[in-house]
Amino acid sequence: MDALASSAEGFTHVRVIVGMVLGLSLARLVNGLTRFVQHPGSVKIYPIHLGWAFFLLVTIIHFWWYEFHLRLVPQWNFQVYFFLIVYTMLYAALTALLFPDQITDYQGYEHYFEARKRWFYGVLALTFIFDIGDTLIKGQDYFASLGTEYILRQCLFAAAAITAMFVKGRRFQLVFLVVGAIYQISWIIRVYDLL
Repeated sequence: MDALASSAEGFTHVRVIVGMVLGLSLARLVNGLTRFVQHPGSVKIYPIHLGWAFFLLVTIIHFWWYEFHLRLVPQWNFQVYFFLIVYTMLYAALTALLFPDQITDYQGYEHYFEARKRWFYGVLALTFIFDIGDTLIKGQDYFASLGTEYILRQCLFAAAAITAMFVKGRRFQLVFLVVGAIYQISWIIRVYDLL
């Protein structure tokens, strides 16, 4: 009984902290996206930047949804807690990279994003790698339930993000964004439609 209570209390505690960090991430995205409405003449839209903002919006909402499976964790320890907080902070870092406090040193979001794309894609690659650890924390049965598509998906997303760090042309970034977004939405609908 004590172990079950401890597990439930641990899940509640982690859920609150994760929710706070993700809430800040979503707020940053919403604030960043509304800048385009607030200042339509002075803030130019860069389609790749805007696409990744929407990709993250969907992905963060999805992340919050599937983290409910942390209820399967039988026992909590500081290492698991720390890992989950760092993983969640990667999403906060991605949103801060997409929408910094100011971009006055740049000629707009296109110039800014292209100048900082290695940071963005590097952190994005880390999120897909960290997700494997997050999934393993939820247990072997849960990990196995996602099938081989899951591990292949994570590796391909991470590899594409690493590639995008170094490819100079924008065509690869655009293809990665469009194919990645379509696949991400498909994955959410096929695998995570129900808790």
